[in-house]
Amino acid sequence: MRIATLTLLAILISDQVLKWFVVIGLNLREVLYIEVLPPWFNLTMAWNRGVNFGLFASDSDTTRWVLIALALFISGWVWLWVRREGGGPMLQVSAGFLVGGALGNVIDRLVWGAVADFINVTCCGIRNPYAFNVADIAIFAGAFGLILFAGGKKDP
Repeated sequence: MRIATLTLLAILISDQVLKWFVVIGLNLREVLYIEVLPPWFNLTMAWNRGVNFGLFASDSDTTRWVLIALALFISGWVWLWVRREGGGPMLQVSAGFLVGGALGNVIDRLVWGAVADFINVTCCGIRNPYAFNVADIAIFAGAFGLILFAGGKKDP
């Protein structure tokens, strides 16, 4: 699980450093919008109190703590499953991505009460109203990798 641990740490650190740089350093929490490469790539402040795309969002402390508990439970389950599976390197990388991303968003909920989303990508004349962060990308990539690489045993 060394590969999974190193991947988890890389994702968690890069996610948190980038969030602090953008939200605090660039003061996005107050300016709310920064054009980077208009119209394709911009920074748009969005405090996500729900899950993907703000689903199940609520200002309730109960929802916040339920989402924290759910993220920790799923992270622990994935970690134990990959460890028990004797997962090969790609399965471990996938687990590290998913758990690192989930923990990054858990830290946001603990520190700020919501997940800091700010990456906004638009393409092909279609305006994307949603923002996301590095943790969200990692969770998606990790889940996809777990599906793709599950079942393979670690090489001796």
